[in-house]
Amino acid sequence: MKILFIGDIYAHAGRRIVADHLADIRKAQGIDLVIANAENSAGGFGITPQVADELLALGIDVLTGGNHSFDKKEIYDYHARQPRLLRPANYPKGAPGAGSFQGETRSGIPFFVANLMGRTHMTPIDDPFAKADELLAGVDANVKIRFVDFHAEATSEKVAMGWHLNGRVSAVIGTHTHIPTADTRVLDGGTAYQTDAGMTGPYDSVIGVDREIILHRFLSAMPVRMEAAKKMVELHSVIIDVDESSGHATGAARHAVRGD
Repeated sequence: MKILFIGDIYAHAGRRIVADHLADIRKAQGIDLVIANAENSAGGFGITPQVADELLALGIDVLTGGNHSFDKKEIYDYHARQPRLLRPANYPKGAPGAGSFQGETRSGIPFFVANLMGRTHMTPIDDPFAKADELLAGVDANVKIRFVDFHAEATSEKVAMGWHLNGRVSAVIGTHTHIPTADTRVLDGGTAYQTDAGMTGPYDSVIGVDREIILHRFLSAMPVRMEAAKKMVELHSVIIDVDESSGHATGAARHAVRGD
């Protein structure tokens, strides 16, 4: 089977390019399961119920999050009624929502998706490595397809998670930095890995934000109001081939589409 993982969908520009191209990618590549990080899909910061519904209606099967998952207060109650919207599983107990989801593809293949967040240069929440072990211990052995979005800043922490889960999950793909990395591969235990899937949004920017605003901030050290950029929109993703019987990845490749 084939999994498509879409990197951080950023603001309206990112949502638009997904709307324009997802159906075609799914058909052309024979995609069975679509997962996307959507923590910045509403104006570049957070996600709203309306935006979540919009993205799921486009054909995304599971939405993952990160450190901006709770930027919009209106999303808190939505988590309880939409299990396909995840937030990092290693948030402390009491946080809205869940950090993992188990379901079936349209053809009936069972799958498991987990969302974790790193702690290096990030909010110091619970241990993502221990939480990963806990989550996997609770997954039915018959569910072979297992995907992890690791939302983290430090490349070393992301690589470490890849090795920690090597052979136990089908893929570990990193998000958060909005810059795609060139280390796509399948580890020796059968786990597909990439340090960062990149951003689905405007690349004529500084990681999605209007470049002039960020340049002013660096040059003046003054506070600024962040605004999403709009030009040079690209959809960045990873396509992973997985053996359904073992759950091991047999191939992984970066995939990008330039908007009109």
